Amino acid sequence: MKQYGAEFFGTFWLVLGGCGSAVLAAAFPEVGIGLLGVSLAFGLTVLTMAFAIGHISGCHLNPAVSVGLWAGGRFPSKQLLPYIVAQVLGAIVAGAVLFVIASGKAGFDASAGFASNGYGEHSPGGYSFGSALVCEIVMTMMFLVVILGATDKRAPQGFAPIAIGLCLTLIHLISIPVTNTSVNPARSTGVAVFAGGLALSQLWLFWVAPIIGGVIGAGIYRFIGGSKD
Repeated sequence: MKQYGAEFFGTFWLVLGGCGSAVLAAAFPEVGIGLLGVSLAFGLTVLTMAFAIGHISGCHLNPAVSVGLWAGGRFPSKQLLPYIVAQVLGAIVAGAVLFVIASGKAGFDASAGFASNGYGEHSPGGYSFGSALVCEIVMTMMFLVVILGATDKRAPQGFAPIAIGLCLTLIHLISIPVTNTSVNPARSTGVAVFAGGLALSQLWLFWVAPIIGGVIGAGIYRFIGGSKD
């Protein structure tokens, strides 16, 4: 239960910190942090939580990561579903907290976006379904390659949180204009349930694509990294 609690609170922090920066600070008048700031915020949530709870739960914070680690032979199947449930619940609670905070500003409308993910008319840059699908698969694939490589026992010890956090930052720098960057079904769910509309109707893609990408990434690392952990 301690592991599941760690995943709950870790994912809570990821969604509150990452999506919170997008909703509350990205376009703040004159001193908004913009795309670069939001990208860094997501990376920092993973970096800080990796140091805080990595030794407790492994700090997955993401169903696609849990599935990828399972596919890579690094995670037991019996814990897969409980981890995913804890992650999604943490994300939804964070979405609720963010909704309460954001609602304190006059004119706030969660349906206008609320840091949700999407394609077509719901894409920040107007990118198509095909672009979103490819982007989410490839970005999650690379995320898993970095995670599995950085946490390999043959890798330099103690630096994995930095590599993983910076990788997530880079992923956001690349893909925010395309899908608002998911690579994490829990993160997408946590805000979509409050945004509703297109965010909810398109949510399925941000479950399917990251999980496919995670499994592909695990397969790639098992091939290039060998069987040693």
